[in-house]
Amino acid sequence: MTKADIQLVRALADKRGRTEHGLFVAEGEKLIGELRASHLSVRRIFSLEGVFNGPEVETVAPRDMERLSQLKTPSNSLALVEIPRCDLKPERLRGRLTLALDDVQNPGNLGTIIRLADWFGITDIVCSEASADCFNPKVVQATMGAILRVRVHYTDLAALLSKAAALGLPVCGTFLEGANIYETELKPAGIVVMGNEGRGITDAVARTVTQKLFIPPWPADRRGSESLNVAMATGIVCGEFRRQASAKAGK
Repeated sequence: MTKADIQLVRALADKRGRTEHGLFVAEGEKLIGELRASHLSVRRIFSLEGVFNGPEVETVAPRDMERLSQLKTPSNSLALVEIPRCDLKPERLRGRLTLALDDVQNPGNLGTIIRLADWFGITDIVCSEASADCFNPKVVQATMGAILRVRVHYTDLAALLSKAAALGLPVCGTFLEGANIYETELKPAGIVVMGNEGRGITDAVARTVTQKLFIPPWPADRRGSESLNVAMATGIVCGEFRRQASAKAGK
């Protein structure tokens, strides 16, 4: 392992470095094992002795792994992976459920949402350009491997949603003045918008929404927290969409 290797890994902690090199960092034996078996291209692997074998693997000492690792507790392996490229057109979203994230900026929230999408069979997430980078090391670790199966796209969200709505795709969003999600009929396919942790959905994106939804507290007149964490809210919304779809399919 060279000084240049250490500098490269450290550069990939920053979005500018990831964009420049076209690489992201993944750590841990389980995640890297899944990456090697996936469609993604693993450029290099640094690992402790006996963890991995192959032409792309370089065995390093525990002290070197401590210098490379971006985790509080160093893992036994670290991989440099090529960032995948994929295009997304609104018409390709027909017939399926898609998540749209409007300036979700916390890496932990984004990682959890990607993991939720994977659990609920959602293959695409569309993000505003101000949202957290899905290849941030914290996001990658938080996805627990779901980043391999969920495609995350960055675009002018309001423009894309406007095109989707014009194509007849339902665009749903969560609002405090929305309809009770448990009492509203939800179509099994469409786009669900989740807003920023503090500000919610921006005005430009809100104008594209065709169905406003609200997750009520229990009991309905209870006074407590002003809002739900965006990742928790996403789990509730996705769960209700899938519950209703399953109920309709069972009739």
